[in-house]
Amino acid sequence: MSDQISVTVADGLGHVTLDRPQALNALSYSMIRELTEVFESWRDDSEVGVVVIDGAGERGFSAGGDIRELYGYAVDGNAEEARDFFRAEYRLDAMIARYPKPVVAIMDGITMGGGIGLAGHAAIRIVTERSRVAMPETRIGFTPDVGGSWLLAKAPGELGVHLALNSRTMDAADAMHAGFADSFVPSERLPHLIQALAERADPGSPAEIVMLFDETPGPSTLALARDWVDACYSAPTVQEIIARLRAFAEGRPAPTHPLDPAASAYAAAAADELETLSPTALTVTLEAIRRARTLPSLEDALEQEFRLVSWFIEQHDLREGIRAQVIDKDRSPKWSPGTLAGVDPQLAARVVEARVHEPVWPDRPAA
Repeated sequence: MSDQISVTVADGLGHVTLDRPQALNALSYSMIRELTEVFESWRDDSEVGVVVIDGAGERGFSAGGDIRELYGYAVDGNAEEARDFFRAEYRLDAMIARYPKPVVAIMDGITMGGGIGLAGHAAIRIVTERSRVAMPETRIGFTPDVGGSWLLAKAPGELGVHLALNSRTMDAADAMHAGFADSFVPSERLPHLIQALAERADPGSPAEIVMLFDETPGPSTLALARDWVDACYSAPTVQEIIARLRAFAEGRPAPTHPLDPAASAYAAAAADELETLSPTALTVTLEAIRRARTLPSLEDALEQEFRLVSWFIEQHDLREGIRAQVIDKDRSPKWSPGTLAGVDPQLAARVVEARVHEPVWPDRPAA
């Protein structure tokens, strides 16, 4: 393996670590290919009964795909290589989801975008008090991918739409409530957990071992916000979602219960944020998540995402959004992406149905 991935096998436990802590373990194309090789080699390896995947350093499991690399593809006009990056990534994510051996993913610290693609579909997903989990793609004029739309679509009520449109970051309790994680293990206990998995590596026992270290993370703020999030984010368009957020924040219509100042402030801030993001990204994301609710499998969701991603790769909003994040290091885009009124609400449907580019799984029947 390269110096970006560490791999060991001992006592029936295959342990793979993303080893690029200086970049928050962001996934490069070479890392994706190497991880694919590791999982393929362990599939039929009798020496490996359980797999653990984690990240080096204390700051994060993985901040996502290497957007500097992706930005380079975009500005160089190398859209096809960018598509190859995503095809390989999506195939890896699907492999982990269907892996014949238990995969234990440890989402300690920042876990976003591509990091969720690796960990969010694993058999056993662990968060800690340091976990910060998000699909932050709309901040760069993009849309949730790596099967993120599949997870977001399955979140309770409209929480997935809220998380996606506002790129909201979840702590451990929120991630478990939204269905992105299964267990909470304090970070100080992770070495002991990994040791226990190694000492008792058995395809039938990882979940039981994790339960020995599992604790309750505390209340989820997402769960507490469910009523007003459902009421606001169930609107048919992004414009109407913003209007409902404004109305809720201002107490319109008059609530039957005393207005919660904290909830009102958060709703107002959410509306403000939506008005600063790419209208195209927001419109496509809303439709993508709602369409994902009707899809039969993760693979179908990934194929839908790939068609949208293929289109986004060539869009000005995405290039400028990445530039603002990576080069200008400013969370506020410095371009004028237009208005919501100027975006065709059927854009996502048209892009998905066009199927212009070679799919992720060429032989897979269309959903």
